[in-house]
Amino acid sequence: MNAFTNGSPTPLSDRDRTAADTPETPAAGRRWKRWAAGLAVAAPLVLGGCNFYPSYGASRGSTTQGQDTFKLYSGMMTTGIIVGGLTGLLILYTILRYKRRSETMPKQFHESIPIEILYTGIPVLIVAALFFFTVITENKVDATVPFAAKVTSTGSPVVDVKVTAFQWGWRFDYPNDNVSVSGDVTNGPQNHGPQMVLPYGQTVQVTLVSNDVIHGFYVRDFNFSRYALPGVVNVFDLNIVRAGFYPGQCTQICGLYHSEMLFSVRAVSPAQYQSWLQSEVASGHTMKRTPEPATNTPPPYDHVTHSNALAAPASKKGSL
Repeated sequence: MNAFTNGSPTPLSDRDRTAADTPETPAAGRRWKRWAAGLAVAAPLVLGGCNFYPSYGASRGSTTQGQDTFKLYSGMMTTGIIVGGLTGLLILYTILRYKRRSETMPKQFHESIPIEILYTGIPVLIVAALFFFTVITENKVDATVPFAAKVTSTGSPVVDVKVTAFQWGWRFDYPNDNVSVSGDVTNGPQNHGPQMVLPYGQTVQVTLVSNDVIHGFYVRDFNFSRYALPGVVNVFDLNIVRAGFYPGQCTQICGLYHSEMLFSVRAVSPAQYQSWLQSEVASGHTMKRTPEPATNTPPPYDHVTHSNALAAPASKKGSL
């Protein structure tokens, strides 16, 4: 008996080669494909909580523009999970199905034209589809009513607000109602800076400018961010769909107290909004012909005006 036969008349290498050359049964192959297809379809739904538009941890949007942005984000994430899942499953299947069982060189082949067309054409189609939906969404988000319009094409009122960013605070002017609100750093409701009050269910046209350096206007629940650039006027519309308190912040590093340059948006009913405007005018919070913050600026934050010897005076917070 040969020492390398291990008690069998057939050498080990021949037995291994026989096992490696045995093809997988058709039923087993079909099971693999069914499992792979089912997992690829179910994975994004499970991860997203079985919702048609899984959130993947993102805000669903409290404006019509933000909801459009959320749908695009959700679709891209779902597409990425499906593509990544299928790729991973194909790699895993290849590793398990064709793992090395002997020293025999496997059959070599190349230039499979159908496969090359498949793995080139599918990514191109995916990228083209994502590009198409991105353009559609951007056009919806950037669409605005005519500048300084009083009503929309459907007769709905338009609220004009001029937002001025400065180091390190915000000023919200309502030119049609002679109301102005401003504040710096974390002063304001819930210690979140000055508050911009807006009506939900109506179109709000925002004119965004900067008084000094580059700032970033960002509200997470709106899925929206836009630069406030010196010498540049940015105009965009917001259509808030529900009442609520929405925190915002500056997202562009703009100096020493950038991290505390906060603000908030409070959405109320149109009737409550009109009452708020009247109360602001009665309190003297009106617009002034000056680039400085309005007269209702909260008391200066101590560490901005006193604790740092390099800080600018409270009435003129400029660059350090």
